[in-house]
Amino acid sequence: MIKGLECYKKYGRPEKEANMILWDVPQELEIGVIPKKVYCNKDIVAPLTQAFKNLIEREFVHELKTWNGCFDIRTIRGYEKKYAALIKAGKIDEAIQLLSIHCWGIAIDVNSAWNGLGQIPTLSEGFVKCFTDAGFEWGGKWQRKDGMHFQLAKLPI
Repeated sequence: MIKGLECYKKYGRPEKEANMILWDVPQELEIGVIPKKVYCNKDIVAPLTQAFKNLIEREFVHELKTWNGCFDIRTIRGYEKKYAALIKAGKIDEAIQLLSIHCWGIAIDVNSAWNGLGQIPTLSEGFVKCFTDAGFEWGGKWQRKDGMHFQLAKLPI
């Protein structure tokens, strides 16, 4: 699983928005609630393109009910106080580990109303496979389930 410190070392401070682009999603992929434009890290474009193609070709696109975003500078949900305490104590490297991967635009959330943090995920195995086959890791497999969340499985070299 990619951690915040790895992203920081590769992309730098999230507020500088290094490598971020406004991706104009190809028209042939604009089906259902697949967005027309996504503000994201350029490194997620190819895997996300493939995931969208998989959803369409494998006929799982109808399961995509909501697009809940990609880029968002914030801590991992539930770690806000711990993050603030680490920053105050000058433990920057430890604090960075508590930043969400969304800070660097290499994660997305979908169908959040049905796949809340800590809840049993509702996404079908076929839907999830559309993303994992394209190079994503799914938060629904984590110890603290995050069924709405997909992030790159590894950072590109």
